[in-house]
Amino acid sequence: MNVKYTALSLLLAFSTSTFAQESAENKSVEKIEIKLSYLDSIKKSFVNNELASRVDSLWMNELTSLDLYNTITSDIENLNIDAKVDFELPTALLKERLAAMDAKSPFNIEYNHGLENIIKSFLKNRKKSFERLMGVSEYYFPLFEEALAKQNVPLEIKYLAVVESALNPRAVSKMGATGLWQFMYHTGKQYGLKIDSYVDERSDPLKSSQAATQYMTNMYKIFGDWDLVLASYNSGPGNVSKAIRRSGGQKNYWNIRKNLPKETQGYVPAFLATMYLYEYHKEHGMVPQRATVKHFATDTIMIKQQMSFKQISDLLDVPVAQLQLLNPSYKLNVIPFYNDEPHFLRLPQDKVAIFASNENQIYAYAKNELDQREKPFETSRSIAIKDTAIAVLQNKKSSKITYYKVKRGDNLSVIATKYNVSTTQIKNWNKLKGSTITYGKTIKIVRDENTDVIKNEPKNDIALADPKIKNQVLANKIIKEELPFSKATSITADSESSYIVQKGDNLGNIAKKYNVTVADLQKWNALSTINVQLGASLTISNEEVAVKEELLLNPERKNIEYIVQKGDNLGNIALKFGTTLTDLKLWNKLADNNLSIGKNLNVAKDQIVIVTDKATVNTFKTKSSIAGTSSKTAEYSVKKGDSLFSIAKKYPGVTISDLKKWNDIRSEDIQPGMKLKING
Repeated sequence: MNVKYTALSLLLAFSTSTFAQESAENKSVEKIEIKLSYLDSIKKSFVNNELASRVDSLWMNELTSLDLYNTITSDIENLNIDAKVDFELPTALLKERLAAMDAKSPFNIEYNHGLENIIKSFLKNRKKSFERLMGVSEYYFPLFEEALAKQNVPLEIKYLAVVESALNPRAVSKMGATGLWQFMYHTGKQYGLKIDSYVDERSDPLKSSQAATQYMTNMYKIFGDWDLVLASYNSGPGNVSKAIRRSGGQKNYWNIRKNLPKETQGYVPAFLATMYLYEYHKEHGMVPQRATVKHFATDTIMIKQQMSFKQISDLLDVPVAQLQLLNPSYKLNVIPFYNDEPHFLRLPQDKVAIFASNENQIYAYAKNELDQREKPFETSRSIAIKDTAIAVLQNKKSSKITYYKVKRGDNLSVIATKYNVSTTQIKNWNKLKGSTITYGKTIKIVRDENTDVIKNEPKNDIALADPKIKNQVLANKIIKEELPFSKATSITADSESSYIVQKGDNLGNIAKKYNVTVADLQKWNALSTINVQLGASLTISNEEVAVKEELLLNPERKNIEYIVQKGDNLGNIALKFGTTLTDLKLWNKLADNNLSIGKNLNVAKDQIVIVTDKATVNTFKTKSSIAGTSSKTAEYSVKKGDSLFSIAKKYPGVTISDLKKWNDIRSEDIQPGMKLKING
C-alpha cells in the first residue's frame, strides 16, 4: 500500500513540474514581441553617428549636486580667520609659495596669520571637496578664461566662481542670488541678463560670465585695486566705500577688512586660499576627479520649435539631468521659441550631430505630442465628432494576438485548424513565403481580427503600435466613412489653394507656415528666384502637403539595400548594419561568404523610412529594435548610487527609453531595491 501511494505521489509531482515548465515556457514566449511606439519608430529612422557616450553618470551627479554649494557657503559665512588650525604646513614654506603666487598675479597676495589659518582649515576639512571641484572646473574654467581674457580681466578671477557657487549653475542663495556668479535679480537685469518665465540667463554659464567680467571691469575703474573689486562684488561698492572712509582713507583690503560686513571679511581670504589650493594641490597630495566631458566637447544648435527636455531626452537618449546641466538657464525644462529671438540647445557633440541630421523627424515628433493636447476654443460640434468616432472605435471588436511555439510534427495546416484560422493568414501574419516551418520557431496568431475596422489601412504595425496614434488614425477613418454628419465638417481640403503675399512676406516664412520647402513653392508657382511681389497669389499644393504629413505620421516600411564596396566582406557588413551573417545569407540567398564588388545586398528587412531611404553605416543602431528579435528577459536589482543612465550602460544597446518602456517608468527616479526588467 505504501509503495502504491509513493508511486502516485511521484506521478503527481512529475505532472505538476511538467505543467509548470510548459507554463513558464509559454510565458517566456509571450514576452518575445515588443511593439514599437511612435517615438521608437521616429528614433529608428535616425541617422545616428554611433559614438560612445561621453558623460559618466557619477560625474553628472557631481555637476548637479548642491551639497558642495551648501557646505562651502556655510563655511565661508562662518569663517573665523583668527582661530588657529592644527595642520602640518611650515609657515616658512607657505610664505615662500605665497610670494611666488604674488609675483605672477595682480592681486595683493601677502602672508598673514588669518590667510594661513584659512588655507590650513581648507586643507584639513575640505580636501575631498576641492578634489571634486577641481574635476568640475575642467568643464567651466576654459569658458571663464575666454570671457575674462576678452576684457583683460585677471584670469585668477575664475576662482571666484568656486567661492560664490561651488561651480553649480543652479545654485540659489537665501537672498535670491542665482547662478555660477550669484547675480541678484536687479544686478542681472542691469548687466543685460534676460529673466522671464522660461529663461533665467543668470544661470547661463556663457552669458553670466560675460556679465560678471563687465562688472569686474567697471568696479576696477572705480577702485583701481582687484582685492577691493572682489570685496565690492560680494558686498556692493557702497559698503566698500564706507569701509574706506571709516579706515581713514586706507585702500588696502587687509587694512579696511574689519570695517566691511561680516561675510565679506572672510570672502577675499577664502578666494586667495582657493587659489592656493588649486596652485599647489599636487604638493598636498590632492588628486582632482577628472571630468569625462570638457566644455569644448559640447556644441549648440538653434531650436526652431518649442521643445521640452523630456522630449529631447526620449529622442536622443540623453538624461534630463545632463540637459539641465548643459542648459541651466531654462527654468521650466522647456526651450521656448520666440519669433524675434533665437534660443539654443547645448548638447554633447555626437548628440548635436544626431539632432542636426534628423531635425525633421524630431520636430515632427514634438508637433505630434503638441497635437495630442486639448485645443482651446474647440467647438462642441468637433468634440462631438471626435467623441463619437472614439466611441464607435471602442465598440469594435478588438483582435487578440497569441504566440505559438512550433513542435515536432507540426505543419501550417495543423496549427491553422487548432486556432480556427487559414494557412494564408498565418503566412501573412508571419511573412512566410513557403509552407515550411522550423521546429522551435515562434509564430504569431491573430484571433478575432478586427478586419472591418483595419482593412484597407496601411500595414504599419510599428507606427500604429502607439495607442494614441492608432486611435487617431482609426477615428479619422470612421469620421470619413461612417459618421453621417462628417461631410459637413470635413477638414479635407481641395487639391490646391492660394495664398496672397502680405507685406513682409518672403518664400521662407510662407514655406514655414505651410510646413513645406522653398523649393516646393518655386516648383508649384514656376518661380526661378526667391523674390515674390506684394499681393501676388501663390499656389499651395494641398495634396503634396498632406502626403508629407502622412509620411511623418505613418512612415514607410521597406527593405534596405547596400552596394558592396572594395574591401567589404559579409562579416564587416553585418557588423556595420547590426545584423548577423545568417540573416544576410538568408535575405540574399547566398550559398557561401563570397561577394562581388557592386552587388546589391539586402541589409535590413521591413525597416521604417521617413526621410531617407539610402543605406549608410550610420543609419542603423547596433541594437535591433524590431519586435520579436529578443528572446530573453533579465532582471536587475537597483543598487545605491544607480541611475537609469548607469544601468543602461551596463547592457550594450539598451537605452534609457528602453528601460522606461519595459518597466513602465515615467520619470528617472529609481530607488535601491527596485527590480528592473531588461529585455534582450
